[in-house]
Amino acid sequence: MKYLTATFHIASEPSLLQTARDLLADCAGDAGFESFEDTEDGIKGYVQEDQFDKEQLDAQLADFPLPGINVTYELSKVEDKDWNETWENEGFDPIDIYNRIVIYDARQTTPLLPEGVIPIAIQARQAFGTGTHQTTQMIIGLLLDMHLAGKRVLDCGCGTGILGIAASKLGAKEIVAYDIDEWSADNARHNAQINHVKNIEVLQGDANVLNHVSGVFDIVLANINRNILLQDMAAFRNVMMQDSLLILSGFFEDDCAQLNAKAESLGLKQMGKYSKDNWCCLQFVVE
Repeated sequence: MKYLTATFHIASEPSLLQTARDLLADCAGDAGFESFEDTEDGIKGYVQEDQFDKEQLDAQLADFPLPGINVTYELSKVEDKDWNETWENEGFDPIDIYNRIVIYDARQTTPLLPEGVIPIAIQARQAFGTGTHQTTQMIIGLLLDMHLAGKRVLDCGCGTGILGIAASKLGAKEIVAYDIDEWSADNARHNAQINHVKNIEVLQGDANVLNHVSGVFDIVLANINRNILLQDMAAFRNVMMQDSLLILSGFFEDDCAQLNAKAESLGLKQMGKYSKDNWCCLQFVVE
């Protein structure tokens, strides 16, 4: 899969830089960008080459929603390799989620944990989802308070497979996961194996793979950017039944209105809204 990276430079007052970063990520998301990292004077964004809408991006920047801010950017192609390699080699520190789940680097020693705390080992390889991100933590937090025994769970855009693995560890009967990126699908299978999770099936492809999945799901999880959620929500709804739950994250507070409107048009009722550092998580139920 070919990626482009854009290095965005924000000319603003220091006090407005973080707000401008958040708004810029939202604008770039409209143009197809799917992940970001902060830089000293802006952000760096990643977009699949065939998903990039340059005209849309330039129009958004020309009408930037924060007055007095000037944004410029340079585009370059990402070398077709594991571009998370440096980060992956360094690993990550254990992540404690509500003192009930600890996510740790699979290449490090399993941490000593109090009784009842669930360990999840993750070896990330060019895939999103180690538990460091606010959106992942919010979804796992919701799963912790659900009764998953006997439930069938769908993990859309699974990345490392962390959400499906967490669901399995919390008692789910069966998990189906998919990701458009081949690296991610392979990585999710590997992480399921090292966590001794045998009730997860990982598919490679976009939401169209659901046309070939039989049955419906009790819980659908999707931690993806706003545009993909809007595009694929109807496909999620098609594999849900009455009282099925849909949990969405991967977007900012400002995106909620659009997502709520789309969900309502599909017969989904909002049950909850959760926020962390301007990132948002929405929970819906089929009425």
